Amino acid sequence: IKRARQNKKRRVRNAHVKTTVATHVKKVRLAIEKKDIEGAQKALAKAVPLIHRARSKGVFHKNTSARKISRLTRGVNALKA
Repeated sequence: IKRARQNKKRRVRNAHVKTTVATHVKKVRLAIEKKDIEGAQKALAKAVPLIHRARSKGVFHKNTSARKISRLTRGVNALKA
């Protein structure tokens, strides 16, 4: 019973973290699509710490967070070039 209670708490917390990260990732991608370099950089600066935090809380696997950050960074850097 206690385990079920703990799982429910964790599921709610993980869902919140995942949706928050997804929202910020979406903002970065939209800025990249619009070719808004400054907006993309600002959005990336907000998204990266959130992804790191999700990793440290155990919501994302280490490689998943690294992959997400890498892809977003590559997209923003491609705009600069």
